[in-house]
Amino acid sequence: MTMAINKVGVIGAGQMGNGIAQVCAVAGLDVVMNDVSDDRLKAALATINGHLAREVSRGQLDEAKRQQALARIETTTTLDKLSDCDLVIEAASENEEVKRKIFTNLRPYLKSDAIVASNTSSISITRLASINAHPERFIGIHFMNPVPRMQLVELIRGIATQDETFETAKAFVTRLGKTATLSEDFPAFIVNRILLPMINEAIYTLYEGVGTVEAIDTAMRLGANHPMGPLQLADFIGLDTCLAVMQVLHEGLADSKYRPCPLLVKYVEAGWLGRKTQRGFYDYRGEHPMPTR
Repeated sequence: MTMAINKVGVIGAGQMGNGIAQVCAVAGLDVVMNDVSDDRLKAALATINGHLAREVSRGQLDEAKRQQALARIETTTTLDKLSDCDLVIEAASENEEVKRKIFTNLRPYLKSDAIVASNTSSISITRLASINAHPERFIGIHFMNPVPRMQLVELIRGIATQDETFETAKAFVTRLGKTATLSEDFPAFIVNRILLPMINEAIYTLYEGVGTVEAIDTAMRLGANHPMGPLQLADFIGLDTCLAVMQVLHEGLADSKYRPCPLLVKYVEAGWLGRKTQRGFYDYRGEHPMPTR
């Protein structure tokens, strides 16, 4: 049995949150997007508008549908506006304390049968569910970045997640035109359990002087047929997020093969987090990205 999802709340209007809001609105769902400031919400709407305008110019979306999608997105800085949502997806930063605080604050406003989900890329769904009043209606819905373009969504059941919650989440993902895959609730799930250690290994390869930034990225693009090199991809994901996932893997599985590369730690300490800060393994401040090592 599945529950009807007509209105979706999205907490966090960053890269992931605005992408989730966009695909929900395009699929015909009403969306309430929440963040701490109006500025962040305005920036998110501008990003969504830009993405949809590009889709119209490419002939992937017609103008009427673009306007309808934008009209479906409501923004708010308060959680009480999420009270009539059938599904609320948390898409805040990859930090367990931040997420716990959000779920605690959200509890009084949820309607009795609402499903709550986290877009976490690595944190235990069982542990996050335990903060919620109804852990049986809590699930991991992990979208890939960039959300509008990536086909896959990982669904992660916590120990308490009931079948109806899972089936409803699966139907929701299908409605968005995406493919759902089920992952067990282990650190970093499927995609990041495989992808992030590869990125971490690429950083070790740089750290140990085996190859330069350009050599490593070119090697993996042309030698393994990856669409972008692992260091370029790390910059795109955000080096702080890469480090957070590696720390979850290292702590959760207690295996030295998941130890974050000291160079990754150093870049994060420097505030060089990749594209979002204009510097990471590449410097994005000029006309063309230039390697920083």
